[in-house]
Amino acid sequence: MFISSEDAPPVLKNFTLVMPAVAVGNVGQLAVDLIVSTLNMSRVGYIHTDCLIPMAGNNPYTTCKEDAEVLHTPAEVYTSAELKLAVLQIRAPIIQTKSKKFRQQLVSWIKASGFSRIVVLSSSHAYQRDDQQLQGTPLRYLVTPSLLKMSADALKELGWREMEQLPAFPELTDANAKPWLYIPGAGITKGLYTDSCKEDLPLAVLLLFCSEGDNIPDAFTLVNHLNDWLHLLDNQSQEPNSKWKIPASWNLLFGSGIPPALF
Repeated sequence: MFISSEDAPPVLKNFTLVMPAVAVGNVGQLAVDLIVSTLNMSRVGYIHTDCLIPMAGNNPYTTCKEDAEVLHTPAEVYTSAELKLAVLQIRAPIIQTKSKKFRQQLVSWIKASGFSRIVVLSSSHAYQRDDQQLQGTPLRYLVTPSLLKMSADALKELGWREMEQLPAFPELTDANAKPWLYIPGAGITKGLYTDSCKEDLPLAVLLLFCSEGDNIPDAFTLVNHLNDWLHLLDNQSQEPNSKWKIPASWNLLFGSGIPPALF
């Protein structure tokens, strides 16, 4: 599944892996863009799979003419050896009938790589929140039992709010009804979290309730939330969003503008 860009495959053991879920507003993917661009991370390989819609394009993190036309693919891996950080960026939708297969491939690669923890950045439909989810912060987290053993104190200190489990049938007042995890619009988030619980993987999900539209502010909110935990960037007195470097690919995030010939 993982194809190295170099002759010798990178050693990722004990690295932290950050990856997005393809979800509403593409918030996780935009947040990952900010991480890769700001930390100037190096591409070390890509994920070869038939589970993603095939695509190719120019370098989304180009800084000069020389590297602008380097070919990039739907799922690539970047690393920062200094921070012991790996990032998997997913740029294409998952083929609906191959969602389970893709999760299995991810879990297999994660186990083989020996990551110390995995963080999935995701989002969920704001309009489908339960009454209790309308109050307070739109940010939520989930953590597997394996990671909770290692990070319980850190998560408690952060004071984050865990994703609520909702009643399966809200209109029924059955005390024996078992609540369930409901994350609409979040793609493979719930499935990957469930798989990781079964496989005893140290995985956390950070998600944001949002709506489709201009989701750049949501991406900044999510990546700053992640930085509070992982400390990827030093906390400075400057405006929080200004410390993140916007990649070149965002110049065309909403298309190329209105042609003057229309007027």
